Amino acid sequence: MRPCRLAILLTVLVAAGSLLAVPSMADSGPALPGDRIADLESLQQRLRQGEGEAVAERARSQATRLEGGNAADRWARALYLQLAAGAEARRGRPAIAADLLSDARGIEVAPGDWRAARLRDEAELRRAAGQTERAVELLGEWLAQHAGEADDHWRMARQLAELQRWEAAAEWVARALDSDDPPDASRQALAATVYQRAGQSDEALALLEARLEGDESPASWRRAAALAQRLGEPGRAAAIWEAGWRRGILSERDDLRQLVRLHLAGGTPARAAEHLEAGLAEELLDDDGENRRLLAQAWEAARDRERALAAWEAVAERSDAGDDWLRLGQLAHAWGQEALAIRALRAARARGREEADAWLEALAAEAAAREPARD
Repeated sequence: MRPCRLAILLTVLVAAGSLLAVPSMADSGPALPGDRIADLESLQQRLRQGEGEAVAERARSQATRLEGGNAADRWARALYLQLAAGAEARRGRPAIAADLLSDARGIEVAPGDWRAARLRDEAELRRAAGQTERAVELLGEWLAQHAGEADDHWRMARQLAELQRWEAAAEWVARALDSDDPPDASRQALAATVYQRAGQSDEALALLEARLEGDESPASWRRAAALAQRLGEPGRAAAIWEAGWRRGILSERDDLRQLVRLHLAGGTPARAAEHLEAGLAEELLDDDGENRRLLAQAWEAARDRERALAAWEAVAERSDAGDDWLRLGQLAHAWGQEALAIRALRAARARGREEADAWLEALAAEAAAREPARD
């Protein structure tokens, strides 16, 4: 785990009180003497003030001294180990902190709910220490006893994905999706990867598409289409975006441009061209060379010869660029429009595209080959 992520995780564990909640927990186990509680509270306060090393040393010393004592001593030992773990976590030593919590959890007089909470904490620390296998085992043990929340389910799915246990991760993704409405973009990306690797692409999209019913948020529709793209299904992405466009949920100029791109990528270039023409006619798109060239490319991809040639001719006349005249000439030649091909290729040659000569020579040779047949 990168240092910044480790720091964030440990800060959350400590700041949330998960590793420091000693006074409230002290009342739930065997009764402790007042001086013991006062010492625990003092160490807790010192830890909050940043005295990690001193707290770790003192808490360890107290835990060692209390080992083998009566029930109250053993409960106090568990709490000192908890504080020592918190101190080590704050010092950026998650593996050591996890070992301390493991020892604390093994003290049988500690209350069950306290031990369960430390089990969950230890799982997080193991993860922070890069001990993902052990983290999964511990989190799984905790989830076997507790229903958990969406965050817990996503956490389990993510860790299983890190271990490339895709089928198991997919099961936890399904649970997470059932309890997290709606998941954010990063979780959708995780779900997409897990389902794809587990061979369950349809499940990811089906769940997401079902959530779009009645959803008027443009962000949700954009995320769904993006997920389809990540799963290698551009046609499905185009269909999702098309539905959002028709319903008026995706209605911005950039949405129209993206719709065109998705149709081109998804194998429906004619629909892309139709949307481009409509956008240009209604002035939703700028009537510039870029959009006109995209329109020509769309009709070309759709194999609509008449519209493609007309569109490319309009582009070439507007840009007067050798590349555009050459493309028009090549298409016209391929589609049997000899007069247009010659005119376009001559224009390309005049504008510096020397390869147009080869195409003109080929046209001349083809014309010469047809002459005997005419005789």
